[in-house]
Amino acid sequence: MHRNLKQLQSELGIAFRDPELLRQAFTHSSYVNEHRVGSYKDNERLEFLGDAVLELTVSEYLFQKYPDRTEGELTKLRASIVCEPSLVGFAEQLEFGSYVLLGKGEELTGGRTRPALLADVFESFIGALYLDQGLEVVCGFLRKSMFPFLPKQGKLLTADYKTLLQEHVQQICMGPLEYKIVDERGPAHEREFVAEVYLHDKLLGTGSGRSKKEAEQHAAAEALETLKVEVRPS
Repeated sequence: MHRNLKQLQSELGIAFRDPELLRQAFTHSSYVNEHRVGSYKDNERLEFLGDAVLELTVSEYLFQKYPDRTEGELTKLRASIVCEPSLVGFAEQLEFGSYVLLGKGEELTGGRTRPALLADVFESFIGALYLDQGLEVVCGFLRKSMFPFLPKQGKLLTADYKTLLQEHVQQICMGPLEYKIVDERGPAHEREFVAEVYLHDKLLGTGSGRSKKEAEQHAAAEALETLKVEVRPS
C-alpha cells in the first residue's frame, strides 16, 4: 500500500523545499515505465548520489568515533554499514517501502518488500535530502535514524551467515548443505538473484540479493532463523 509523502515528512520532521525531489526518491523505474505521460523520473540517479553521500558521512562518523582504529578496520566497518542488509534494516525501520511508487507488475510480485529495492530507496532518499538541504541536514538525519542503532564498540553489522550455518550444521553432524540459485530477475542494471539452501533435500531458507553470493548469504540467514540459531554481531 502506497502512503502519502506528506505523512513521511511529518514523521521525520523534515520538510522538503522541493517536493518533486522527494517524490523522485520514492519513484521506482517500473512506475515510470507505466506512466509515460507526465514528468515522472525514477530514483536511480538519486541512488547513485546517495551512495556517495552515505560513504562520506559514515566515513566521517567512524573516523571521529574510533580514533584508534586503522584504515583497514575503518574500511571494514564502513562496508558493514553501507551494505544492502544494513540499509534494508534502516529502510524497514522507517517504513520506506510503504511510500514507494511502483508499477503494477512490481507491486504484484512483492517489490515493496524486496531487499534490493529498499536499500536503493534509502540511498535515493539520502541523495534527495542532500540536494534539497545539504550535508549537515543529512548528517542530522543519520545521527537520529542510523548512528544510534549501530552496534557499540564498532562491531560489524553483518555476519558471514554461510559460515555460521556451516559451523552449526557440522557441530551437530547434520550433514552437507546445498545452495541452489533458483531464479534471476530484473534488468541487467538491477539484476536480482534468488537462492535456496537445502539440508538432506529439505529447504531451510530462501534469500535474494544483487549477486549470487549475497542471495546465498540471505538464504543462510533465513536457515539460521529456521533452525533457531542465535546470531550475534561479530
